[in-house]
Amino acid sequence: MILLDHYFFFASDFCHSLSDIADIQDDFLKLSWDIDSIEKREHIGNLTGAIYGVDYRGFIGEVYKLFPFPKEQKEFKQRTDGCKNRFVIERLIEKFAKRTIISFVIDREKDRVAFGEYIFTRASFQELIRYIWLGGYPRWKENLRPDYVLSMKEKIEKSKHFLFKGLALK
Repeated sequence: MILLDHYFFFASDFCHSLSDIADIQDDFLKLSWDIDSIEKREHIGNLTGAIYGVDYRGFIGEVYKLFPFPKEQKEFKQRTDGCKNRFVIERLIEKFAKRTIISFVIDREKDRVAFGEYIFTRASFQELIRYIWLGGYPRWKENLRPDYVLSMKEKIEKSKHFLFKGLALK
């Protein structure tokens, strides 16, 4: 799952959406995305506290009660089979979040992407794509990626869409 301030969404959904966009050539594109939004900070939780096993408040805390970090931080890596827990996480986030439809707007003229209330330059949005490609923090285990990430990369590499121009995923 990806956390963007108070927006939570699954990496697989993000990658599938970008794969679809890669096939489109429009200079202006407005889509709707379903995300989970947690408005109250105390309902989000404390990632650092959960990592160190000292603060299990909120959604993040509940996740790490179910799926604790390894004792050795170097052992903590994103796994390619993490999506097998999606159903559990979907049920869990319902207690904290509101399902929200946000707009996702790509505007070539302004060279930007609006993701709900957040506005990215094309370059900064490409950094978000790279972050997902790398496995976020803490990176993919053994540098192996799930099929949906590999498929996104393949589609982006073939795409003529301006959003992906100059984006290299290595």
